[in-house]
Amino acid sequence: MTTPTQTASYPEDDHFHDECGVFGVYNHPDASALTALGLHALQHRGQEAAGIVSFGGKHFHSHRALGSVGDNFNSEDVINRLQGPMAIGHVRYSTSGGTVMRNVQPLFADLVFGGFAIAHNGNLTNAHKCRNELVEKGCIFQSTSDTETILHRVATSEYRKVLDRLIDALGGVEGAYSLVALTRQKLIGVRDPSGVRPLVIGKIGENGYVLASETCALDIIGAEYVRDVEPGEIVVFSETGLQSLKPFAPQPSRFCIFEYIYFARPDSVIEGRNVYEVRKNIGKELARESHVEADMIVPVPDSGVPAAIGYAEESGVPFDLGIIRSHYMGRTFIQPSDNIRHLGVKLKHNANTAWIKGKRLVLVDDSIVRGTTSVKIVEMMRNAGAKEVHMRISSPPTTHSCFYGIDTPNKEKLMANNYTVEEMTKHIGLDSLAFISYDGLYRAVGEPARNAECPQYCDACFTGDYPISLVDQDGGAQAQLTLLHEG
Repeated sequence: MTTPTQTASYPEDDHFHDECGVFGVYNHPDASALTALGLHALQHRGQEAAGIVSFGGKHFHSHRALGSVGDNFNSEDVINRLQGPMAIGHVRYSTSGGTVMRNVQPLFADLVFGGFAIAHNGNLTNAHKCRNELVEKGCIFQSTSDTETILHRVATSEYRKVLDRLIDALGGVEGAYSLVALTRQKLIGVRDPSGVRPLVIGKIGENGYVLASETCALDIIGAEYVRDVEPGEIVVFSETGLQSLKPFAPQPSRFCIFEYIYFARPDSVIEGRNVYEVRKNIGKELARESHVEADMIVPVPDSGVPAAIGYAEESGVPFDLGIIRSHYMGRTFIQPSDNIRHLGVKLKHNANTAWIKGKRLVLVDDSIVRGTTSVKIVEMMRNAGAKEVHMRISSPPTTHSCFYGIDTPNKEKLMANNYTVEEMTKHIGLDSLAFISYDGLYRAVGEPARNAECPQYCDACFTGDYPISLVDQDGGAQAQLTLLHEG
């Protein structure tokens, strides 16, 4: 399972990170090439490793590598080796345990019924418990991924048909997952009963189908969006067409609301809502709730841009790029000393001094996690001559860790868990600080308010209201064995 971690290798990148994106193609002659393009569109969901498994009629083919999609699937030789009309792919963002090849997905195994490949976005909250049970049965694990738990449960199921085995396997796990799987005859997609992580269906050509974490990955290959995979649904693509199954007990839908705030690409449509529109709505709600007199609305790029546009439209204060972001920076190198390390944020952001000098600014960002970036950004604005610096955040205070597939710091590292808003304002060096309210956030996504008894979304990182039981955490498994979530 995921252990919330501080991403110490680059503390200036002070955001939550979604750990994976998945993609699959059924019945298309260029399945692997389309999968590589789809993964490229999902690169924001994971930048440290990528993989594709295809089936060519007789054999499965695989290419997995560390690094970005563009670095590893940029030659005809690689794509030509991934033969066949079916393929699945995965992009991964690592936790603090590091990136190693054995954890790169899709995972593949030759089982009694034939080859089986699987790729997973999410996190199993009882992975340690399941792993112990499987090890006692004699299973030998090759990775530290909770995804491998599903693979072994499929392998050891007593059912005969692969689909029955997968249903049996998933019936014994808990957590958040959207997964794609590949057999010799089928492409399979599944969302957990609470629907925490996204998965959509697309159509390409006359009889081809696509599965993807987001609709932006359909757009890049010219696929037509069909619908979202529903919570608790299994979709199967085979020579008989699309089959839909709902074998699990129904649960209230609890889609991750942070997908709208930060994770998803703004040009995606998720759960029927355009992400860019939702983010603009969040900015408008912020302006209604906590506007302050100012001369300029400045986004913290790039994640704060849509909300800042909405804030500016609602408040009537001009929107301007007071911070310029470098788009040619990868992960920051390991700096040799404290005197140099604090300059790392300038590799990514720089003040547009000519525009902000003497101005009253409202900075708009998506979240405050550890607060490290916010402190440096505000200091940069002050040094550039800003008269006042206010900050508005398009999420409520982040006070809890995520256990459903998001790489987060331990709760003790979260600024909002340790400070009041007033204390955060002083620590960051702001003239004022405000977060969107729960109800304001829910209004922005089209709900009248947050239902406290049964929230419409998963918002546990703000409220501590975890919709799926944390079996491993509650059982103290973390102290015995740390499983790195790789999906």
